[in-house]
Amino acid sequence: MASRFNLKNVLGNIENHLVAAFAIAIIMGLLMPVPGVLLDLMMIANISISVVVLLVVLYTPKSSDFTSFPRVLLFATLYGLALNVCSTRLILQKAFATGYRGFPGQMLKAFSSIVTGDTIAKPSTTGLVIGMVIFVILIIIQVIVITKGATRVSEVAARFSLDSMNQKFFAVDSELNSGYITDEEARNKKAAIQRDIDFYSSMDGASKFVSGNVKAGIFITAIDLVAGIIVGVAIGRMPFGEAAGTYSRLTIGDGLLGQLPSLLLSFATGLIVTGNSSEEVLGKQLKQQLTNSGYVFIITGVTLALMSLIPNFPWYLLLPMGGLFVFYGYRLIRNEKASFAKKLEEEQNAKNKKASGENGEVSPVVPLDALCLELGYALIPLVDKEKGAELLERITRIRKEAGLDLGLVVPKIRIIDNMTLAPDEYSFKIKGIEAGRSKIKLGYYMCMNTGAVTEEIKGEPTFDPAFNVPAIWVNEDQRDEAERAGYAVVDPPTIIATHITEIIRSHAAEILGRLETKAIIDKIKESNPVVVDEVLSTYKYTYGEIEHVLQDLLREQVSIRNIVAILETLANYGNLPHNNWLLVEKVREALGLQICLQYIDPHDPNKKLSVLQVSQSASEKILQHCVVPNDGSRPSLAFDPVDSRHWISSVSSAIASVRERNYFPILLCGTAEVRQLVYHSIIREMPGTVVLSVREVVAAGKSVNLEILGEINV
Repeated sequence: MASRFNLKNVLGNIENHLVAAFAIAIIMGLLMPVPGVLLDLMMIANISISVVVLLVVLYTPKSSDFTSFPRVLLFATLYGLALNVCSTRLILQKAFATGYRGFPGQMLKAFSSIVTGDTIAKPSTTGLVIGMVIFVILIIIQVIVITKGATRVSEVAARFSLDSMNQKFFAVDSELNSGYITDEEARNKKAAIQRDIDFYSSMDGASKFVSGNVKAGIFITAIDLVAGIIVGVAIGRMPFGEAAGTYSRLTIGDGLLGQLPSLLLSFATGLIVTGNSSEEVLGKQLKQQLTNSGYVFIITGVTLALMSLIPNFPWYLLLPMGGLFVFYGYRLIRNEKASFAKKLEEEQNAKNKKASGENGEVSPVVPLDALCLELGYALIPLVDKEKGAELLERITRIRKEAGLDLGLVVPKIRIIDNMTLAPDEYSFKIKGIEAGRSKIKLGYYMCMNTGAVTEEIKGEPTFDPAFNVPAIWVNEDQRDEAERAGYAVVDPPTIIATHITEIIRSHAAEILGRLETKAIIDKIKESNPVVVDEVLSTYKYTYGEIEHVLQDLLREQVSIRNIVAILETLANYGNLPHNNWLLVEKVREALGLQICLQYIDPHDPNKKLSVLQVSQSASEKILQHCVVPNDGSRPSLAFDPVDSRHWISSVSSAIASVRERNYFPILLCGTAEVRQLVYHSIIREMPGTVVLSVREVVAAGKSVNLEILGEINV
């Protein structure tokens, strides 16, 4: 086992450093002589690499998926140039001594014989001329057609990618703000756009290496020929004709061996920069796009058949080829008709099914939107992408802030227009039920007096929909004046966004359902499967029981973001009866520090928590009038009407007194049971009041300093 492990490590290290070793080998090849056999092997490897790169490009659906192509192109180009240097050195050193037949580079001689059409044993002058012509034609094709075209396309693609970058990013932001995509999807889309831009920018530079490689190959070939003849005649004492023939053939072979891989790489470069963003490979794209109509092939076949009637044309080739085209076109048309008939049948079946549903045979269930913002037609510009879509951006922030603040992943907010609303009116609904409504004056700003106003200004009176405080509408011209006077000035998108934020906070328990609870549990299971298995499997909590606990916490504005601590607490008390109200109190005690810190000024160095304490006598009286249902549900407080009025009056007076002293109304109860009874007895008359238990404050420890503002008696 150890030896196998070590072997794996060795192979891993080799793989990590293989590219670096290849780069060093290329540099060494530029400086050191290479034997003929090794040169043949390296040339075979060069052709193989070029073929592999070309095939990878053909089977890569999207161009930017092959992100390493520019660097592969650079390595392959430098490798080919190193081989040119090695072959030039070998030709100049060995050819005059061995002659053409005895030259050690078999690949050079083999490629030379392919284009010249003669054999190594019997070279001919005619074949040499033909080989030179073919070699020159290949170079012209590569320089003028493939390389130049690929370079130009690379430049244009890079320019257009950079020019359209901001528009693409803005489009992604708009989709994110409107809720059509999630944050993760937006990040993936932006990463894909950035990858495309980086790829085409790199290809713009990498294509220059291809064109430079071709020019260098031509220059090296000329050196091989001229310098070879000079060396053969001057040093090797070869006759001029023999030297010209030997070095010309070897030069042709060397040039072809260098230009063939370069041609393949140029072709691959052209293919990849002319690619598109399709997720299908080139072969499938061609099949879909070239076989759209069978009539194209029929017309082509008929044209070939007519050409066979022209004198001296090879009718025995044109006629069969035309017949094949006509046959293939006929099959395509037949398949198209069959597909069209099948599509019509499916559409008809769908219509029949829909009609049967409308006739009452099937009653379709139309699901409600979890959250929906309905706008009057005059407010539609607030979500118009062409006009900035300011409200969309703010709604995205609402969802993020709710996740951070309450730990609740707010569902996507659907935005629709509603012609039944007044033109300047909006309505926010939760699961089809209206939770808030107000009117907005576009082109105006809402100004609120927060206590810092030095000079009152005139405006149309109104109320802030989020906090129901008096405010005024002012136009654009009065905005600066209002800000200088000390008013808090808010624009229409912010007004709507703030209103929606407050609605979501106050209705968070209604937004959370079984599906959202399961999604939260599944996400926690990825990182902490132990606690999830313990809660669900060991202590048999249902999603409904967990949902009720989380809803009760959200109902009192307690964040459920620390879901792990909540689940651990449920597991700790899993052996007890699963009474919802009891579990909520146990969870609150576990989150005591978090809850207390919510109501402490973060800038207060003393961390003072100021509370009104429910007296011992009041607590005892509350417990005496406690009614516990037989089904184990939450206890309730059953004061008689007189005591109930006295109790509400006492609490209301105490809260009013602390509000006058600018304190937030927080009540402190001795036990968890009393806390539950107090909270549910006063929350209707005094919404926003916080009720804590002593155990929650004790759980906060020394991080909180308790200050008793007074006592509440019955």
